Amino acid sequence: MENGKEKYPHPEFIAFGHRESVSASTSMNKMDEMEEELKCPVCGSFFREPIILPCSHNICLACARNILVQTPDAESPQSSRASGSGVSDYDYLDLDKMSLYSEADSGYGSYGGFVSAPTTPCQKSPNGVRVFPPAVPPQAHHHLLPHTGVLPPVPRNSCLTCPQCHRSLTLDDRGLRGFPKNRVLEGVVDRYQQSKAAALKCQLCEKNPREATVMCEQCDVFYCDPCRLRCHPPRGPLAKHRLVPPAQGRISRRASPRKISTCTEHELENLSMYCVQCKTPVCYQCLEDGKHSTHEVKALGAMWKLHKIQNESGGLLMDGCHSNGQLSQALNVLSDRATEAKEFLVQLRNMVQHIQENGVEFEACLVAQCDALIEALNRRKAQLLSRVTKEHEHKLSVVRDQISHCTVKLRQTTGLMEYCLEVIKENDPSGFLQISDALIRRVHMTENQWGKGSLTPRMSSDFDLTLDSGPLLQTIHQLDFVQMKVPAAPILQLEECCTQSNSATLSWKQPPLSTIAVDGYILELDDGTGGQFREVYVGTETICTVDGLHFNSTYKSRVKAFNSSGVGQYSKTLVMQTSEIAWFTFDSASAHPDIILSNDNLTVTCNSYDDRVVMGNTGFSRGVHYWEMTIDRYDNHPDPAFGIARGDVMKDVMLGKDDKAWAITDGGIGKGATVGVLLDFSRGILLFLINDEQQGPVAFNTLEGMYYPAISLNRNVQVTLHSGLPIPDFYTPGESDPAGSVC
Repeated sequence: MENGKEKYPHPEFIAFGHRESVSASTSMNKMDEMEEELKCPVCGSFFREPIILPCSHNICLACARNILVQTPDAESPQSSRASGSGVSDYDYLDLDKMSLYSEADSGYGSYGGFVSAPTTPCQKSPNGVRVFPPAVPPQAHHHLLPHTGVLPPVPRNSCLTCPQCHRSLTLDDRGLRGFPKNRVLEGVVDRYQQSKAAALKCQLCEKNPREATVMCEQCDVFYCDPCRLRCHPPRGPLAKHRLVPPAQGRISRRASPRKISTCTEHELENLSMYCVQCKTPVCYQCLEDGKHSTHEVKALGAMWKLHKIQNESGGLLMDGCHSNGQLSQALNVLSDRATEAKEFLVQLRNMVQHIQENGVEFEACLVAQCDALIEALNRRKAQLLSRVTKEHEHKLSVVRDQISHCTVKLRQTTGLMEYCLEVIKENDPSGFLQISDALIRRVHMTENQWGKGSLTPRMSSDFDLTLDSGPLLQTIHQLDFVQMKVPAAPILQLEECCTQSNSATLSWKQPPLSTIAVDGYILELDDGTGGQFREVYVGTETICTVDGLHFNSTYKSRVKAFNSSGVGQYSKTLVMQTSEIAWFTFDSASAHPDIILSNDNLTVTCNSYDDRVVMGNTGFSRGVHYWEMTIDRYDNHPDPAFGIARGDVMKDVMLGKDDKAWAITDGGIGKGATVGVLLDFSRGILLFLINDEQQGPVAFNTLEGMYYPAISLNRNVQVTLHSGLPIPDFYTPGESDPAGSVC
């Protein structure tokens, strides 16, 4: 409820007869959406004489009888289970009873007087509901006794299972009359069926009446547009008349009279009172001799009006009734859920459009990439074919040259052979001897020309090129989609982010619907003064604690994800505040081995006669800080030293003996004394106090870097630390001289 008014977005959700100026189409659409609420889950038709089951579901009275299950008197649940050879198809009834009675606190249960649950077999209806065979033939939707118009009696020991939630309960002697009738639902069904009737006609058209478009509530007449303009102009007194859509007008005109409900305990008595304690209508006889005789009751009509007023306004009921406008409140919540669902549906429809657009774009990109691969393969194919062609031409050229050369030599050799044969045929001895030596030399020379290798091919006919396509084919087979997008911006989990002292813990996660792979995250913080962001963590974890931050500082943090494709967007910036006051203890890890710590590292002493140094576990480099140390034991003038030190201070000498520490020693210290140390980085000074009195001037006024609270002591002294203290009242940061002793 906002500003005292209900925030229903759709008034037609409340009731059919609600008079709101809405369009006829909108009203009818909402009515159509409600139709499933008005149909019986068993028969699928509109409710007729609906009754309310204890589980709050509704069912037709006749359908309730059809799904009854009966147990014969001679058979008990125990004997039925004991005699069975296995798990029966109807054992679910016993299991459902155990579920019913074990969930007594859930608001579900049986009415008083109901008997134990049966386990008798029953039939199954097509919609999965177990149905008891009707006692009379199913001649119509309702099985009525002949000539009586009433339902036959319910068999004894009957059980009913809700067809919607499957909860089971047994009936007492009243049978189905023990369930209250849902008169409101019956009235809503009647009005809905009336609103779905044929279209209304204009009442002023003389011939062939047109379809009515409006109804005047004051005139109680249906008009078409021409008749409305002619007979009901929007001027003069008629301008104040209220025109509504015809369907809404018919609802208000034909609203059926309210039926009078009768008592389920006393059928002849009308319900006239309301029991405040039981929150149920009762009759006068219930007050006289029933269980409501001692209860507070009120008039039924008055309580009905009061409930309706409170549900319309969402207010409180008076005189002990605390409905508190529950229906209105529940309807408000349901209305919000409906609004969220509509917005979600719009989001989903937008996603459908985006998916379609992205799908077309992605398919085009895929086709382009594959076409580019095919084009590259074709280019490579052309290059390889060119190499094969060159190799082919080279081989042919070499072989052809060798053929030509060999042919010439063979021709010369054959000619020489023929010439030599002709010379041998000559009978002239002198002539033969004259040329024989020269001819022999020519034959040897020609033979030498056919020496080793001259008759061997200079080129092989085989191609030595082998195309290794295996890796490429394997790559093609492995060709798949890879993550080509950078990760989405992480979401900071605010419920897990926190600060403690000077540490900050941050937690984040990827968006729920993100499927992009993430290799790691980068967490960034600023310097606490609004400066530049710096990386403080890089890794795969989704939670990180950053230590060593400044006290009383405001840090901004953000995180982003990265993968092989790049770095994603930053998350939203989270602002975190560290503790205003520093809480710390002595640090056992960095202390000298002779140091003895107790009291959760707040009390310190030493087992050596020599001075040993122990520091706090928290360092300071900014702000104003104050802590105190009380002297618990002080023997033989041990001469302890109190102050601050850098992290690399010497631990086996008195504090302040090197240039890594600054301290105050003795100065009237004794058992029970309190030593205070005030460190102000804003002014760069250090002050000491003993029992709330400042000791001497400021130690120095050029304080920079990281410093830790520190103390040096021996076995003759014991000190307890007190941290997290406020700044003393006498000191105001920024003043030039807090105690008149600044040097």
